[in-house]
Amino acid sequence: MNIVILDSYTANPGDLSWDEFKQLGNCAVYDRTPEPQVVERARDAEVVLTNKSILSRATIAALPKLRYIGVLATGYNVVDTDAARERGIPVCNVPEYGTPNVAQAVFALLLELTNHTGHHAQTVRDGRWTTAKDFCYWDFPLVELKGLTLGIFGYGRIGKSVAEIARAFGMRVLTCDLGGNPDALLRESDVITLHCPLTPETKHFINAARLAKMKPTAFLINTARGGLVNEADLADALNNGRLAGAGLDVLSVEPPPSENPLLRAKNCLITPHIAWATRNARARLLQIAAANIRAWRDGRPQNVVNSVS
Repeated sequence: MNIVILDSYTANPGDLSWDEFKQLGNCAVYDRTPEPQVVERARDAEVVLTNKSILSRATIAALPKLRYIGVLATGYNVVDTDAARERGIPVCNVPEYGTPNVAQAVFALLLELTNHTGHHAQTVRDGRWTTAKDFCYWDFPLVELKGLTLGIFGYGRIGKSVAEIARAFGMRVLTCDLGGNPDALLRESDVITLHCPLTPETKHFINAARLAKMKPTAFLINTARGGLVNEADLADALNNGRLAGAGLDVLSVEPPPSENPLLRAKNCLITPHIAWATRNARARLLQIAAANIRAWRDGRPQNVVNSVS
């Protein structure tokens, strides 16, 4: 079995091993593969693994030996799943590996928005406490989570894990699944957190109209997909005081262009798509991805996202 891993670096920058994959066959591992080199590198592969390298219809058509596509992630929009299905090629993703980590990241962002811990720690390092006139100081309102309402849009595995943590903080939890009416969620919540896939129906779910329904004291958290948010509308709401703050781990284009308005928006915390990236989570990711290949090899494919018969 010839295996090609197109973009290995983010899943394993060197602190984990690819040995489990090498035991399955000849395995070529590339840190990154520019799009023009995908066909060249995968030409003889029966198994191709990708994280963010795009496998378009044209690319899949140019790989006659391809029999299996594995996605080193939960989201699989980088693969033309219809083109793969037409060729009888299963596309298998890795669900659940990062659930506790993403839920943890939600609260890392929310606690920074409500406590401004990083900011105040930096002022102490800069010497401000040493010269303060009082025994304490704070530069922003400090917000207690107990009693606030957390609205969760997308109540799957991650949404449920976020709800469990929220209740431990004493928060009230509201939920809305895809296809539901989010108006009450938007109006009543002090915090909105997004946990749904990016689809044509959910693209720009957060836009000017929905932001207008939210409390001006509310916070928005997005650790799902950047395309769920109209970034210009969110930046406008933040800069004009119609929203208290936002914590984002994802943007619509990654890495973001310098002109992305959220990079300069008021009270907008952005982390570089790291909610999934603890070593424990990445180890689970590789274990499940290898198990997916073994299951397919043995005629019982698992985690198939494109319904190959």
